[in-house]
This record gives sequence, structure tokens and C-alpha cells, in this order.
Amino acid sequence: MTESLTEFRKLTDAEQYFQFFQLPYDQQLVNVNRLHILKKFSHLMAEIDTNFPDDSDEEKLERYKDALIDSYNLFITSSGVEQKLFKVFKEKPKNVVLLSELEA
Repeated sequence: MTESLTEFRKLTDAEQYFQFFQLPYDQQLVNVNRLHILKKFSHLMAEIDTNFPDDSDEEKLERYKDALIDSYNLFITSSGVEQKLFKVFKEKPKNVVLLSELEA
């Protein structure tokens, strides 16, 4: 891999990550799931940084590439609502009784 970790850290857009790693992607899928893909990717990168702190830049970038692939592939078959990556999906609505909470 000819790209550097320094260059990687300058990226901000989902498309830039895919281009950096020279990975094919469906623009429509990215448009619909952009924030979810990036959030999952961010979580996976944090795990990599924690679990493999002594990796070389090249090894880290290879792991990041795999993490981006995994993040993207997750949303081919799943949705953001199903994955519940954002706080809004995890919090119970206030002043609302859910049907699942009602007993017959």
C-alpha cells in the first residue's frame, strides 16, 4: 500500500475512504447509509487502535481497509435502524408506552 497513515487521517468523506483504499462502492448505497457506514467504521477503527497498538502503519491501514469493507457490507443487507449505531435509536421515547410493554 503506497498511501500513508498521515494521508489517511486527512480524509473526511466516505467516498474519500473508498478511493484511498481503491475499493469499489455503490454510490446510492453510500448516499443512503453514509453516516451509518462512517459510524460503524469509526467504531471498528477504535477497536483496531485499542487491540493492535503496536501495528506498523501498513498493518494498521490494512486493518482499516478490512474495517471499511465490513462496515460497507453490513449495510448491504441491514439498515441503520436495525444496527442502532446512533444514540437516537437506543433511547426509549419519553412519555410513550410501547405496545411491547402492554400486558393482555
